[in-house]
This record gives sequence, C-alpha cells and structure tokens, in this order.
Amino acid sequence: MIEGIKHIIFDLGGVILNIDYKLTEQAFIDAGIKDFPVLYSQLQQSDLFDRFETGLITREEFIGALQKAATTPVSEAQVVNAWNAMILDYPVRRLQILQQLRLYYDLFLLSNTNEIHEDAFNSLLMRTHGIPNIGVFFDKVYLSHKVGMRKPMTEIFDRVLNENSLKAAETLFIDDSAQHIEAAKLAGIQTIYLEKGMTIEDNVFKAKG
Repeated sequence: MIEGIKHIIFDLGGVILNIDYKLTEQAFIDAGIKDFPVLYSQLQQSDLFDRFETGLITREEFIGALQKAATTPVSEAQVVNAWNAMILDYPVRRLQILQQLRLYYDLFLLSNTNEIHEDAFNSLLMRTHGIPNIGVFFDKVYLSHKVGMRKPMTEIFDRVLNENSLKAAETLFIDDSAQHIEAAKLAGIQTIYLEKGMTIEDNVFKAKG
C-alpha cells in the first residue's frame, strides 16, 4: 500500500466484481446482432453505450436501439440477458477485504455503469451473499448513469474529491483501465493499476503469511 493514504476509491467491474465482456459479445451475436463487437468494446464505446452509461437515454431507449440493430427479432428479455451475460461473481475474499479496509479508510465506489447492470450486480450480491446492494461496503457510491458523467472524465474525480472534502494526495484509486488511471493521476490522486491477471486479493491487499 502507498503511505499516507486515508481514502480509497474503487472501480467495480474487474476489481471487485468479476466480469467477462466476451460473454456479452457472444450472447448478442447469438441473439442476432452480428456486428456487436464493432458496436461495443471495453475501450471504445459507441455513442449509444456512452449515452446509456451517463443516463442520457432510458433503459427502454437502449433496449429498443439494440433490437433495431439485430438482424433477427429479439425480445426485451433477450437483450437484457445478453447485456448482463458479462456479470460473473463477487469473490468472497474481495468482500472481506472491503469490510476490513472500512475500519481504517474512507471507501468510495466509482463505476461506469448503467441501470440494467446496477439491477443485475445488486441482485447477484443479494442472491449469492445475502447482501442487498454493493453500497453497504462504501461511504458513498458514484455510478456514472446517476451522476451524468463517466471515467475517464477528470470532472468525475474532482466531484468525488470535492463532495467528500478529500485531499487528492491522501486518496488512492484502484482500477483495471489504463485510461481511467491516467485521468485520476491528472486529478492528483494516487493510483494502482490492476493489469490483466492482477487482483486486489493477490497483488494489493495480500494477506500476510
């Protein structure tokens, strides 16, 4: 851990929650949206996904747009299930780490997400761990579709700092996206970049012994 840290901001997908974008790509291809890999990727999102992640379009508008893009008829349920296919599981050790860290640090969640995924990842947490929502582990949660901005906008980091009276030098941000890490650095925040294959339990908060 970096010395002098009092506050930690976590990303969700790929850091706390296991996800696999390829599963959603394949699910949409199977549903008839053959060019889905072109429409969506982790690093370069189309305007549709960007607007959904920042709350500029509704769930219904998002689903309707994907239905129009399909080469064969797809139901609302098929779209939602395909969109949620990327969401895998919450490893117990990661949730334990959050509980332990909260005894010593202020914890915040900062996630690029949308209302369909929010419903899904909270339902998963309740179903698998009996915990009603991810917010119970944090002092405050910032979800892009609710705050109207997303990483890597530096403004979203400034908002977290300013609203909670945090000093950037005393704040750590953990994410698995290089561009999000760079944006946090521009805001003066300390960072840990989880490269592919790294986890918070094995590489950041590894248990002694």
